[in-house]
Amino acid sequence: MAYETSDIAGAGGSYRRAEAAPGHRLRLRRNKVPEVTAYFWIIKVLCTTVGETAADMLNTNLGLGLTGVSLLMSALLLGVLVVQFRTRTYRPGVYWLAVALISVVGTLISDNLTDNMGVPLAASTCAFALALAVVFAVWYSREKTLSIHSIDTVSREAYYWLAVLFTFALGTAAGDLVAERMALGYWVSAVLFGLAIAAIAVTRLALGLNAVLSFWIAYILTRPLGASIGDYLSQPTGDGGLGFGTVITSVLFLAVILGLVVYLSITRRDVIKADRLSPEAG
Repeated sequence: MAYETSDIAGAGGSYRRAEAAPGHRLRLRRNKVPEVTAYFWIIKVLCTTVGETAADMLNTNLGLGLTGVSLLMSALLLGVLVVQFRTRTYRPGVYWLAVALISVVGTLISDNLTDNMGVPLAASTCAFALALAVVFAVWYSREKTLSIHSIDTVSREAYYWLAVLFTFALGTAAGDLVAERMALGYWVSAVLFGLAIAAIAVTRLALGLNAVLSFWIAYILTRPLGASIGDYLSQPTGDGGLGFGTVITSVLFLAVILGLVVYLSITRRDVIKADRLSPEAG
């Protein structure tokens, strides 16, 4: 159902009110994702690193094969997303667990196409880019916004998580394409993607690049950045890495993520202050 919004200021802060059509009532629904702060980007990169190393670790140690691991992690992700959709507001623990799992699943989707089906990395990169573009196009045509500050309805949250999944799959394929097929190596790839993110930030701050566009470009680029960092730390020295292994790298990064999520759960430093009233049939 279409509706219009207006800004309201009150003692408890500002929020947006949805003007419901006759026969509908308004209900308060908070934004379901965190504010974009330094903590957001740090945890995002850490999650992408874990997605790369954990996928490799599980595939090697569980003995289920790439397909079996993919099915297991997809089931876990589905369960966490059910909890995420049922929460009424942003919960750091649930949200970032979903991001970590979707990072692993996105990596496994790309690896299945490459290793099990023999799809070239260039082809899978283009396919994921096209799929992501379609998600954004449908999302915008239905909701008229791609801003993460308005993830306050079930449909918007569904578009959001679908877009996030394709950003991880796209980032995995693009990162592997640059690091392996172009033979640049892991640390060079990490520097390259880091510079690309820095360029987006400078363009945003100095030239006024659209905030939503710059966010999603940076979000996509953090995936191959994190993956390159993870591979550089975990892969054997003979393959261009530092040889820490996937277990040590995964545990180390998970511990840092856990510490930051606990801190944010206590301090609520990344909670978006604006609330939203949205119409509900009743």
